[in-house]
Amino acid sequence: MFRAALLDDYQHVAMSLADWGSLAPEVEVTAFHDHIDDPDDLVVRLQPFDCVMLVRERTKFPRTLIERLPNLKLIVSAAMWNVAIDIDAATAHGVQVCGTGDLSNATPELTIGLMLSLARNIHGESRAVREGHWQVSLGIAVRGRTLGILGLGDIGTQVAGLGRALGMDVIAWSQNLTPARCAAAGVTYVGKDELMARADFLTIHVKLSDRTTGLIKAADLARMKPVSYLINTSRGPIVDESALIAALRENRIAGAALDVFDREPMLADHPFRKMDNVLVTPHVGYVTAENYRQIYGDTLEDIRGFLDGEVIRAMNTLN
Repeated sequence: MFRAALLDDYQHVAMSLADWGSLAPEVEVTAFHDHIDDPDDLVVRLQPFDCVMLVRERTKFPRTLIERLPNLKLIVSAAMWNVAIDIDAATAHGVQVCGTGDLSNATPELTIGLMLSLARNIHGESRAVREGHWQVSLGIAVRGRTLGILGLGDIGTQVAGLGRALGMDVIAWSQNLTPARCAAAGVTYVGKDELMARADFLTIHVKLSDRTTGLIKAADLARMKPVSYLINTSRGPIVDESALIAALRENRIAGAALDVFDREPMLADHPFRKMDNVLVTPHVGYVTAENYRQIYGDTLEDIRGFLDGEVIRAMNTLN
C-alpha cells in the first residue's frame, strides 16, 4: 500500500477538504495535527510513508532529513515554490517533488485587514470591550496616507489596488522593480530609503531568498516615521527580527502587524506575544477554506498522477 502523510494540519480540516477516499484501497492517507521540530522525532514519524505533503514551510525538508527517509518517493508542496524543501537533495535521491495551485487573493485581503486594524485599533478595542471598557483609543483614517509596498509581484500589485481603492497614495520599491512596472500598476516608484521614510504603512511582499533575508535592517527601520506601521505577511526573516523588536520597544515606530515569524509556531515566551503595539496572527495569510480546497484537491491529483505515471505540477525532473 502507498502511504501518504499530510503534515501540520493545525485546524483538523485536511481530511474533509478533498475526496481522499477516491484513492482507496491503493492509498492510505494520514493527517497529522501537531508540529514536530526535532529531526529525529520527525524521521520516526515519517519512516513508513511513501509521500509527504507539506503546507508551505511549516515543516523544513532539508537534505539531512530526505537522506533518512528511504521509503519516500513523493513530496507535495502547497503552491509551486517552497524554500523549505531541498529540491536538489530530493532529485538526487529519486524523490519526485510536485506542487499545487494557490489562490493569490487571500494574503492581500489579510494585509488590508491588518492595516485597517492597526489604523483603527480594532483588535485593541475588541479586547477592551471584553474587559469591560469602552472606547479606549483614537484611530486614524487611511485615506490620504501613504502605503509603501516592498515588492510588486502578484500579491503586492493586488495590495496596491486595494490601497488605491481606499484613497491611499501608493509607492513601491524592490530590488528588481522598475518605474515602468510601477506605472503599469498605478503606483509611484521610489528608492528604498524613500520607501522607508515616506510610508505611513509599510507592507512586505517579496519572496524569501538569500537576497531578501534580512533585507529590512535596523538602519531601514530607523528611517521610518514614529507614526508609521510595518506589516509583514510574507516571511519573517525578511525583516531583522531583533532590530524590529528594539524599534517597537523604543516606540521608534508606532506598531506592527505580523503574520509571519523567524520560527513558526512562535515560542511561548516570544516578545511579540507581550507587546501592546504589535498585532500578531499565526501565519494565516493563505489560510482560507477556498485556498485549502485548492491545495488539498491538487495534492490528491498529484498523488493519483504519480501513481499513474503522469507527474502533475512537477517542481523537479527525475532522470
